[in-house]
Amino acid sequence: MSAPNSQTIISSPAAMEQALPSSPTSTASPWPVFWVASMAVFLVSMDGTMLFAAFSALREGFPQATAADLSWVLNAYTVVYAAMLIPAGGLADRHGRKRVFLAGVALFLAASVACGLAVSVEWLVAARVLQAIGAALLTPASLSLVLAAFPINKRAVAVSLWGAVGGLAAAVGPSLGAFVIASLGWQWAFYLNVPLGIVAIWRGATLLTEARQPSRGRPLDLVGMGLLIVGIGALALSIVQAESPAWSRHELLGAAGIGLACVVGFCVWARTTVAPLVDLGLFRNATYRYVNLATLSFGIAFAMMFFAFFFYMRSIWHYSLPLAGLAMAPGPLLVVPVAALSGRLASRYGHRPLLVVGCLIYAASALWFLLVPGTEPAYLTQWLPGMLFSGIGVGMVLPSLSGAAVSHLPLEHYAVGGAVNQAIRQIGAVIGVALTVLLLGSAGLQRADFDVVYLCHMALALMTAVLCLPVNTLSKVIESQPKKRKVDPALL
Repeated sequence: MSAPNSQTIISSPAAMEQALPSSPTSTASPWPVFWVASMAVFLVSMDGTMLFAAFSALREGFPQATAADLSWVLNAYTVVYAAMLIPAGGLADRHGRKRVFLAGVALFLAASVACGLAVSVEWLVAARVLQAIGAALLTPASLSLVLAAFPINKRAVAVSLWGAVGGLAAAVGPSLGAFVIASLGWQWAFYLNVPLGIVAIWRGATLLTEARQPSRGRPLDLVGMGLLIVGIGALALSIVQAESPAWSRHELLGAAGIGLACVVGFCVWARTTVAPLVDLGLFRNATYRYVNLATLSFGIAFAMMFFAFFFYMRSIWHYSLPLAGLAMAPGPLLVVPVAALSGRLASRYGHRPLLVVGCLIYAASALWFLLVPGTEPAYLTQWLPGMLFSGIGVGMVLPSLSGAAVSHLPLEHYAVGGAVNQAIRQIGAVIGVALTVLLLGSAGLQRADFDVVYLCHMALALMTAVLCLPVNTLSKVIESQPKKRKVDPALL
């Protein structure tokens, strides 16, 4: 529903302002810079949701591959993107935001072409890894360029619009992807990136100005990145291959053990190294700790709901791919206006009410899907209400999680705090995709097969609501509001 990759540092413009000049260096309009930077983010966000629609087409294009094998087309991208997001901002600071942005777009485009030319699943997965690196490079550099182009009093609006572009891309991704894939083939889910990407590089090379701050650059924690990638990847492997005859029980337990060992090793390394990928000291803050646990559980539920939708439409109701994409559109389109309204309410009442109520609404959507839709298509009466519930829930929860995550952090930790929160959501998406493939990846799906998915969806939404109960950002909201001047009674 909302863009998996569009809220990396959306909620923390104040932190970015410390690293930027107080006003743009040029008197030219900042909007051309905004559109160039946002164009690339649009591609990244659209690409993420478009591939949910492409899964069935990929199974037809690679009939020798199992559903578990094809899940790595999604998961390899997400794991690498999550690990690269955190250091990517430091790379832009150290080597130049324009340079890193253009390099990220170029790598994303080259990898997109390589994805379309893939003749094997292994080739496609490798190209997706390159795509993830390009996406991670361009995303924080894009936001930095937008913020540098606008004066301080316009930056909040620019950041909100930058995030809305990602939300719009996620909304149109499944529908557009379904139509393009059904008409031209799954390869065009990747080739579609090329024209817009070329325009972004061409215009970016002439419009963008370089900005570099070597003193703010952090050394790249290659050990931490390696441990995180191997750990999450091994855990996802043990889940998606759980029912595969190609993997023995001992091999799967070994993969899970390697994953857990790498995750533990990552935590130990982060505590001992000088410049870790993730500063674990951030988690001493109770609100930050609970928000990130909630982000993990909600990320799992979100991916399960999104992915299971296409399995249901294609296998139970036998919708065509374009029709399934069109049926998905109302929920994502509702996310953007609900998110905008939620942001205003959070500034007045804090994030906790929105998070708890949004999670309950999201759980209600799972209950609807569990009890109401049957085997005969009845979209308006049986499916659309659940989509509207889920759209409202996601619009209330996702931006509130991003905002609450950094609300009590010092200004100098806003950027990394937001990036860690986004990375945790991506890790949740990996687990959600892996669980969905495990539960629904077999041929000949029946209606009853979806009950476990919706029960998990509902349980995770309720767990997220419980995890959000200790979240307290109201004090910061009150402190940030202008104080009313006291009037001397003698003057009345």
